[in-house]
Amino acid sequence: MNSGKKAAIGITVALLLAVGIELLWLHHERNLPGKQVAPAEYGPVDQDDLVFLRHERPSKLADLKDLFGGTVWVAAGGQMDYYPYTAHHADYAKTAGTLLGAEPLIVKDAFEQVAPKSATLRIPVGTKQVLLAFTMPKSADPAREYAVPVGFRQGPNDYTFYTDDLFYYDDPHTLYKYWGPQVWQAIDSHQVILGMSERQVGLSLGQVSKSESNEYGNRLAVYWNLDHPMAVTFVKNQVTAFRPDQGY
Repeated sequence: MNSGKKAAIGITVALLLAVGIELLWLHHERNLPGKQVAPAEYGPVDQDDLVFLRHERPSKLADLKDLFGGTVWVAAGGQMDYYPYTAHHADYAKTAGTLLGAEPLIVKDAFEQVAPKSATLRIPVGTKQVLLAFTMPKSADPAREYAVPVGFRQGPNDYTFYTDDLFYYDDPHTLYKYWGPQVWQAIDSHQVILGMSERQVGLSLGQVSKSESNEYGNRLAVYWNLDHPMAVTFVKNQVTAFRPDQGY
């Protein structure tokens, strides 16, 4: 046998030995008693993120009829002005107020109206605005009707609706019942107390007008609070201090 053949045989034997060792090791591993794979580690889960929020996803004006006679609750507190309403018409010239977080509204109508070009509105005016007419059961005059813009139409049939972002379709007092009575008392009176989270303060005081950081839950944020700005400090998503803001 020449040296070339000897070398080839040697390589083949080495490969067979390597494969055999690998097979033996796999057999040994698979038969180890009680071996468990460590679960993947994730960050802490915010219970609020597990709450199911219903969405209606309207695409045309007729879709809003499903809300008639029912109650919605304001999610975008302190961000939507509302107007007196009479016979499918909103009086944009007379702001009746600003909707507050968790406020219940009973929906009565949905209609379209051309918005005045001079009006300052959060909802785009488009060709026509879409408005919801409603009553406020907790107000001093629960039968009085108002209207609030919730979308717009551009051209003949191109609708955009913001109702899923502006409202809860289920009572947030029930959705977030675990927040406890003390937090809900603060939200319903539109106050802030120590220990509240950013979500809770936002529902109570409305939108953030400025902040010292973009790190949600760890920052000082100033809330517009219907022209009574409140500076709130959060550490680990809990209020640790608050005061009226003088630099607004």
